Formats: sequence, structure tokens, C-alpha cells
Amino acid sequence: MKINVNIGRSRFLQKRSLFCLMWGMMLCLPSPLLLHAEEKAKSFDLSNAFIRVAKENIPAVVHIEVTERQEIVNPLQPFSNDPFMRRFFNMPDAHGKFKKEVKGLGTGMIIDAQGHILTNNHVAGGARKLDVLLSDGKRYTAKLIGTDPKTDLAVIKIDAKETLPHVTFGDSDKVEVGEWVVAIGHPRGLDQTVTQGIISAKHRRGITDPGSYQDFLQTDAAINPGNSGGPLLNLRGEVIGVNTAIVSQSGGSEGIGFTIPSNMALNVAKALIEHGKVERGWIGISIQEMTPELAESLKLETAKGALIGEVVKGGPAEKAGLQKNDLLVSYQDKEISDPNIVRNEVAATAVGKEVKITALRNGKKQDFIVKVESAEASVRIMAENLKKGLGISIRALTTDEIGKYKLNDNQGIAISWLEAKSSLAEAGFEVDDIILRVENQPIEGPETFISLMGSLKAGTTVTLLGLDHRTGDIGNVRVMLK
Repeated sequence: MKINVNIGRSRFLQKRSLFCLMWGMMLCLPSPLLLHAEEKAKSFDLSNAFIRVAKENIPAVVHIEVTERQEIVNPLQPFSNDPFMRRFFNMPDAHGKFKKEVKGLGTGMIIDAQGHILTNNHVAGGARKLDVLLSDGKRYTAKLIGTDPKTDLAVIKIDAKETLPHVTFGDSDKVEVGEWVVAIGHPRGLDQTVTQGIISAKHRRGITDPGSYQDFLQTDAAINPGNSGGPLLNLRGEVIGVNTAIVSQSGGSEGIGFTIPSNMALNVAKALIEHGKVERGWIGISIQEMTPELAESLKLETAKGALIGEVVKGGPAEKAGLQKNDLLVSYQDKEISDPNIVRNEVAATAVGKEVKITALRNGKKQDFIVKVESAEASVRIMAENLKKGLGISIRALTTDEIGKYKLNDNQGIAISWLEAKSSLAEAGFEVDDIILRVENQPIEGPETFISLMGSLKAGTTVTLLGLDHRTGDIGNVRVMLK
């Protein structure tokens, strides 16, 4: 009976196929009119999705007007010693630089009913005044809660009597390439501008500052100057990113925009609201990218992962048993495809938490339990190692030193102690001398100097850009590390 039914159905299909050949596609397949109606319905549904996302989120997207003071090189400096010019232009001191008030525009998103607003650090960081304009026309003066230059994020806050609309965050780890997205912002001061596109790529790194924590989503949704700090949303109306940067030769949108993933942004925002700063994890290793040539030289079967270059003495990784040339392949069971994953995952791990790291050593997998410490602890431990190894202690520059030598904030470090027979002492450095660069890498404070010098081995010759504290003279000094 079963066979007869199938045969009967097969014969029916054969007859139906013959019928189709005889009478044409009009009766057997959906007509062009029906197909056109279906396409219109799909288009209408997508259009409705964009409309819904815009209506739900525009009230929570704000226009930020930034007022800041920037240092400008004095154009009259060549005439500063001319008494007539000084009197005519009323310039008591035309030396060096002067501060000028400038204004800028950006975007932000309200993230809770209390009025906290998430935006970019390059929008709000360093601002003297922050004015926030809501979509309903109400204006507020905001205060800065905290900034995180490493991720280019900042949180500001407005105090409003009424309950404020706010965005909802989605899971950026679940975003797929090709997924439709919507950007909302204020490009070039044009309020409540909505653009659409797709996710073009994930895990873009090295786009801006190489020293920052990057894991960008790439989108072709139009992003222009003024969009910075605005949301990128999925079609459920959830924020999946904070629009931050574009690649452009024209200065406007060319379909290559970058957004900070919502998971990273939300963690940073919570830390800034709760503590005013971001405390990052550290395990005390330097890592490098694997290459096929490196894998072959180390007799490894895979070029994936992150290779440990150095292990900090006394750091968490050394205590856990990790060694130089171990190949890290997973972190908390998450596959490691490149060093950036390790860096970002460790940085995002809560200080004090124990994590499982899997590594290949001599071709065999081993699990290591590492207790994550704070980045602040790293500076202390590495500074102790630097003192023992190089015979030098350092400190941040004072306000007086910055002014005296006309330096910028976070530019360089000063020597606070020097062993008489150390490499730097024999090269001519003294206590209170300032080091501005190591191998042409700018020093942005003690942490940068310690990290750069701590990675160098004995016997290495390094070029330091130094400033003589006695004369103010600046020059390169070659130092052979002992």
C-alpha cells in the first residue's frame, strides 16, 4: 500500500510536470505579479524595521556640544622681543604657546534613567564645558564622570527632573557579518540623522592607536564627523556598538566605518560609573603573533595562537608555571587565534579572578590556572625588576617640570634614582634628567617606560631621547644595557 501511494504520487507529479510544459509557467509557478507582491512585502517589512528602530531610539540619542581649550603656537613669537610689537598687540608674554577656546560636536546615547550618557573619549575627554541637546529640544549642562582613552570611551551625566529615555544593549558577540544595522547621530551638526547598512566585518584591530584595546566591528552604514559616540543598532533596536572612526580620504563617509562592540563598551561604562576609571587585568607576559616560519622553527604543528615572548618575574603567569615559548591556544575555553584576543580578554577579566589558560608546550596541551592581578600591580612589580636589572627608578613629571620645559601632559618620565655603575649612569644620565622616547617610541608616563625597557634584554643597545635637567637640552643617547 505504501509503495502504491508513492507510485501514485510520482505519477501525479509526472503528469503535473507535463501539464506545466504544455500550459506554461503561468499556471504552475507563482506569477510575476505574485512575485512582485512578495518582494514588495519584504521591502515593506524591512522599511518598517528601520522606521521602528529610529522611532524607538532617536529620543535616547543626544547632540553634544563641546567647548575646550587647546594650546596654539603663538604666531607672534618671532616678534616677542620687539617692544613696539608687544605694546601694539598688548602681549605681555608672546613666548611659546597660548590657549584658545574651540568648539566641537559629537553624539552620545543615554544609557539609563539617571542620565548617564555614553560617548567617545575623543568627544568628551578634556572638555571644559559639555552641553547636551535632547531630541525634544531640551538643553542640559553635563559633567564628566570618567574617561578611558584605551578604548576611546567616556561617560558624562546630565541631571533632569523627568525620567529620561534610554537605549537597550544587545550582545555584540552574536552579531553576524552581513547583518542589517542602523546608525543614529549628528553628522556635521545635522540632528537625528539615521543611516543604514550592514556589518561588513568583525574583529578589526590596529585601526587607530596600536596601544589601545581594539576589537572593532566594521560597517558600511554612513558615519561622518559628528557621528562619534552615537549608537549602531541591530533591527531589534539594540545597541551593538559605539560609532568611533572611519577610514576616508575625503574626510566623509566612504563606506568604511568602525564601531566599538557593545559588550566592551558596556563593561567600560559600568566601570566608569562605579569607580570613575577602568581597572584592567594583567598576568605578566609579553606575547607575539605566530607565523608559519616561527611555528616551523619551534617545531609546532599550528601557526594559530599567541606565543609567549617573555614572562615577568614575580608575575601571575610565572607563579602559575607558564614559560617563554609556550603557545597559548585558549583562554577560559575561548580559542585564541591571535595575540589581541589574549590582550583584550585578560584586560576585561576582573582583578582577583582565577582563569584557565591552555598552552602547547613541547607539542602537548597543558592547562594553567592563573590569578589575574591589576595593571597597577604590574607597574609596581615591573618597576622593582627594572630597579634590580637596570639600576634605575623613575617617577612621573611634576607640573613645574612640564611648564619649565614646555612639555605636554603625560610626556616623558624623570629619573628619581640611579645606581652609579648602571648603564644609564655610565651613558651620562643623572637624577632628575627626563627621558622622552625609547627607540623612537614616545613615553607617555612610567607605565610606558617600564613596559618598553622591561622587554629589552641585557646586551641590547637602545637609543633614548633625553632632556638634560640642568640645561634643558634635548638629544639622543645610545645606551648598552648590562
